[in-house]
Amino acid sequence: MNTLTHQQLAERIARDIPEGAYVNLGIGMPTQIANYLPADREIFLHSENGILGMGPAPAPGEEDAELINAGKQPVTLLAGGCYFHHGDSFTMMRGGHLDICVLGAYQVSARGDLANWSTGAPSAIPAVGGAMDLAIGAKKVFVMTEHLTKKGECKIVEQCTYPLTGMACIDRIYSDMAVMDITPQGVMVRELFGDITAEYLQSVTPVALTFALLTEDATA
Repeated sequence: MNTLTHQQLAERIARDIPEGAYVNLGIGMPTQIANYLPADREIFLHSENGILGMGPAPAPGEEDAELINAGKQPVTLLAGGCYFHHGDSFTMMRGGHLDICVLGAYQVSARGDLANWSTGAPSAIPAVGGAMDLAIGAKKVFVMTEHLTKKGECKIVEQCTYPLTGMACIDRIYSDMAVMDITPQGVMVRELFGDITAEYLQSVTPVALTFALLTEDATA
């Protein structure tokens, strides 16, 4: 099936981030969104290691080893950007000062529970990190993920079987197959990507889906 690449998905999510938003991009796939934010919008990127006003990745050869995001990736700082203490950064996260955060996921339940820090394996590092604070602190929480694991298992499930990061915290899921909202009535599909059909998406998703007016994504 024709699905979106990580770069195409990052570009798609970037289009939904509004002017003036304060946004945290989680470790992993979500960090790519910074490279696709519209130049005509003023968007303030926050990183939990203590940055506000973070820009896209630097050009090769222009990296600054002391200017990194929470995932230790080199970043840039936009005009007016600033640094601050780690504790102040978490106060922002926990205090409801972020409009949006975008997190990766191992599983998302039909009611919006998130599992994104551990698969529960005995060798897993017992550290949920800042994701727990972001999941409950941001005004809106989006997930950026592949719809299926490498083993073909769906990440959207009726109930999470991995350790939870947050409960009923997810507002929207952007997978490489579709955009889905978590609503009081269940998971509602807003958009399909590539050649994914409603029938196929439901066949690989073990959760009852409802379908809003659908449009195919022009980047696919």
